Amino acid sequence: MQEVIVEENDERIDTYLSKKLDVSRSKICKMLDSCILVNGNKVKNSYKVKMDDIITISEYMEDEMSLEPEDMDLDIVYEDDDVLVVNKANGVVVHPAIGNTKHTLVNGLLFHSKTLSNVNGEFRPGIVHRIDAYTTGLLMVAKNDKAHEFLSEQLSLQKAHRKYIALVWGVIKEDTATIDAPIGRDTNDRKKMAVVADGKDAITHLRVLERYKNATLVEVILETGRTHQIRVHMNYIGHPVVNDPVYGKRALIDESGQCLHAKELGFIHPTSGEYLEFTSELPECFINILNKFKEE
Repeated sequence: MQEVIVEENDERIDTYLSKKLDVSRSKICKMLDSCILVNGNKVKNSYKVKMDDIITISEYMEDEMSLEPEDMDLDIVYEDDDVLVVNKANGVVVHPAIGNTKHTLVNGLLFHSKTLSNVNGEFRPGIVHRIDAYTTGLLMVAKNDKAHEFLSEQLSLQKAHRKYIALVWGVIKEDTATIDAPIGRDTNDRKKMAVVADGKDAITHLRVLERYKNATLVEVILETGRTHQIRVHMNYIGHPVVNDPVYGKRALIDESGQCLHAKELGFIHPTSGEYLEFTSELPECFINILNKFKEE
């Protein structure tokens, strides 16, 4: 399902989505009958969208959205007949969405591997979990449905190991901390997530690695996996991730995105039952910003 949050007022929905998705108005009108909802309700093509309307598209016609394999320089850390672990580069979107069907990790995976799981549908083959485009590091990929279901269960039961490294603003006094605060859609800005009373349970554990004059390097372990969880939780405690363009309202150092890296990934292999764990070094974009704080 794809979600579009309206940022404009008083425009017919067929016109708005036609421009937003680069699809003909006639096609949008057909989709309104079958797979488009506004704030959970069906609407006519004459409906005028309002600021913060949430448009959900439950499916997308195959002739309007195609997914092609692309020869990409993927950093494959591990691969066998069941699973693949990739070290995702900065700026790479994990899977396609409306208006963004090229140059994603999935495009590269389709070129690299003849088999990927189908559990998450045609446009997310193999994708068991995801990280943001400008978050770097390790991801597990399933090469068949049996492996996918096994790996997904480990995530849902909190048995998979995921450790991140983050550089955050300010000096954290405590050596360790646990943030237990529910996350849901931000009521003031529907494009963002936030800590909200009726959100989903979200638990983040952190440990200080190094303190600098104006920032802290932390190790973060996820107990749950909510959208933007680390970025939201760190902002919630007053220590937003450095260089985050969405959360924290701090000046950006460059255009490389937030200093957040998925450093360790561990899971039980779906066939052998062996525990596998992988490590990824900090990328150059993260190191360049980190060095600026070390020099202060």
